[in-house]
Amino acid sequence: MTQNTENEEPVGELCIQTVAMPADTNPNGDIFGGWLLSQMDIAGGIAARSHSGGRTVTIAVESMVFNKPVDVGDVVCCYADLERVGNTSMTFRIEVWAIRRESFVREKVTEGVFTYVAIGPDGTSRAIQKETTDT
Repeated sequence: MTQNTENEEPVGELCIQTVAMPADTNPNGDIFGGWLLSQMDIAGGIAARSHSGGRTVTIAVESMVFNKPVDVGDVVCCYADLERVGNTSMTFRIEVWAIRRESFVREKVTEGVFTYVAIGPDGTSRAIQKETTDT
């Protein structure tokens, strides 16, 4: 059974879950922050596509905080929570929780705020078609 080391629970919808592998490390053997950022962007992109009803692009990463390291073998779980919706854009808070390889304890390791814009087939912005997230 997975347990938290904090009283906190993930906020948002689980959008992606993967295992941190040796290929995802930097030269020091630590999980590379850029890899973690890309997982968060994929999770946010999935949530944005679902919410907007179509294609989206990332336009901003407004903040990013690495709270704790991720180790090889940890299960990385990215949760997306819709914070704001405009006519063409959406902002999500993305939380990353790691289920530790050895202990199965779940800890929040990273969080950030990502903004996406809905785009049409021609690559220009379009109005968001949906008003609620249906995934």
